[in-house]
Amino acid sequence: MPDFLLEIGCEEIPARMIDAASKELRERLAGMLSRERLGGSEITSFDSPRRLTVLAKGISTSQADVVEQISGPSVNVAYKDGQPTPAAHGFAKKAGVDISQLEVISTPKGDCVSARVTKKGRPAAEILAEGLPKELSTIYWAKNMYWRKPNERFVRPVRWLVAMLDRETVPLEFDGIRAGNTSRGHRILTDRAVSISDAGTSYVDALRDAKVLGRAEREQRIRKALDAATRTIPGARWREDKALLDTVVNLTEYPSVILGGFDSHFLSLPEEVLVTVMRDHQKYFAVEDASGKLLPYFLAVLNTDSDPQGLIRHGNERVLRARFNDARFFWETDQKKSLLERLDLLRHVTFQKDLGSYYDKTQRVQRLCSWLSEILKQHEVPVRPGVIHKAACLAKADLTTELVKEFTELQGIVGGLYARVQQLDPTLPEATRLSIADAIYDHYKPESTDDDVPRSTEGAILSIGDKADTIAGMFALGLVPSGSKDPFALRRQGNAIVKIIAEKKLPLRLGDMMRDARTGYQKSEAEKKFWDDQQYAASVGTFFRERLEFYLRDLCGYPYDVVKAVLAADADDVVDALARAEALKQVMHMPEFQAIGAACKRMRNILRQAEEKGIAPAHNVEVLPHSADEEKSLIAYLEREGVQVEEQQKKKQYVEALKVLSTAREPVDKFFDKVMVMADDERVRANRLALLRTLLKEFSTIADFSEIVTEAKA
Repeated sequence: MPDFLLEIGCEEIPARMIDAASKELRERLAGMLSRERLGGSEITSFDSPRRLTVLAKGISTSQADVVEQISGPSVNVAYKDGQPTPAAHGFAKKAGVDISQLEVISTPKGDCVSARVTKKGRPAAEILAEGLPKELSTIYWAKNMYWRKPNERFVRPVRWLVAMLDRETVPLEFDGIRAGNTSRGHRILTDRAVSISDAGTSYVDALRDAKVLGRAEREQRIRKALDAATRTIPGARWREDKALLDTVVNLTEYPSVILGGFDSHFLSLPEEVLVTVMRDHQKYFAVEDASGKLLPYFLAVLNTDSDPQGLIRHGNERVLRARFNDARFFWETDQKKSLLERLDLLRHVTFQKDLGSYYDKTQRVQRLCSWLSEILKQHEVPVRPGVIHKAACLAKADLTTELVKEFTELQGIVGGLYARVQQLDPTLPEATRLSIADAIYDHYKPESTDDDVPRSTEGAILSIGDKADTIAGMFALGLVPSGSKDPFALRRQGNAIVKIIAEKKLPLRLGDMMRDARTGYQKSEAEKKFWDDQQYAASVGTFFRERLEFYLRDLCGYPYDVVKAVLAADADDVVDALARAEALKQVMHMPEFQAIGAACKRMRNILRQAEEKGIAPAHNVEVLPHSADEEKSLIAYLEREGVQVEEQQKKKQYVEALKVLSTAREPVDKFFDKVMVMADDERVRANRLALLRTLLKEFSTIADFSEIVTEAKA
């Protein structure tokens, strides 16, 4: 059971693409080994900027032989007067067996001849050499490069390949490069060929000797070096930044860290600006004191082992000083024109070619936020509509500033910072101005599922209004995300809306909100290209149902069937769906609900079959002269307990309501045990169908119990 090693060596791969490509390569190799019956107990990776490597332990040297039973012509065709016909001889020749080895088997179509054929397994090296180039050529990259021939493409030019089964080289060829047993070390520190003796652990050891470390080892080395460098500054610590750490790990093969500094007078600039310049533009870690206040130092990760003369440190300091000077110049220049004065400039900034300018978007978001504020006021949620209105007016004005043009990552943040230092309106109290600034600062949040939601209710409404307007316009144009394609990041914005509503517990219904958002485009040029209302409502409804399902299942951790059951009842009210999911999770383990789930499935099937046969339920449920005792008991139960369930639902007391519903098990079980629903009497049958319909509706107001997977919990 040899090990298999594959290394694709190429020019430096963009750091952001390495992890996804490595995962896909592992999955593709695992799938191929499984399809080809070659085993592989464990598949690991070893990646760096210049290589993608996978190691499969314990694969088979060749496929096992497979015995197949091949069916041929019918017995009547294959034999005549007991002698094989030309058809039998032809089949035997095709199957590669002697005519005497043919067998007779029975099939649904009658007796026919068959042959037992042994299919020889192919060597693993042959299969891998043939199949892997196809797998490598189909790895997804956000961008590809083309070279040599038009059909040869990869993320970067491939320079070498290593493909080995233990000590033997696999004759694999990809993009004009033939595989061997020679890799390459660190480009700067060794720059030499590295001979790989076998596909086992010697590969990692050989690369370590050539100054190339694995991902986990590089991360550990960087963390230790960051700690060591920071300890030279009393009371300092480096600012933890997982995304930046992942980036520098994928930018290096043998990392080290240097400590640099900058003039303390730059600390007069907002911290957000300084950190963005260091992190996003230079890939530096910020240094802070014990209270989290920024210090005039930075940490840079190098792809080499040292900087003995300090030349690299000096160069990094010079570059950072120039960037900070640019930022300070842009900050001072921008203050010459207030955010309010910049509003009219948004007429010349395109939001989307069919949806108009950012000035148009600002007007729509203001109207939508006013409607959302009114809904909150009706539900007695404390909110300041004036703050939201002014924040919506100024939220996009920073797109015209020099600082945002240079550092696009700071859009929204810069607007909030400028609103803090500028006099927006002399009549505004200081607290109100700061609230407006905070709402602008937060209105792009959350930018991921891990990000925080806006701090204030006003910021939350502005964020929702901005994102809802974008989604409404794109969906109305038919620009709906599909598969992995989502060029306008609509899924991310939809996830953000759901998260804000859930965490802020806002009484907003998704369908109403998106209808109002689309209304904002009325009488615009864009509306001429829109889908009709029905198509828009259906597509955006499906979209937000998926976003809410993702939130409940992946972020909140509710079981799949609980989420399905809850959303089947209502997928429009985020806060209510969350409350119902929590209630259902608390009671679903009860035996009563397992039985009710099975009963709901049965009711749904009966009603569906009746509908298919054109049998309609009665309009109302009533006690008939021929009603069975169990039927009367179930009707009485509905009349007695239905009011109580309805009252508890209005109060959002879902656990209590579900516990009341659990008492329906006994009358429901007796009904199904003793009563024939599809009775011969037409009136009785229609009444019983109406009873099932009413009962199912009563059960499904909180969750559709037929979605609960009872078998898995038995």
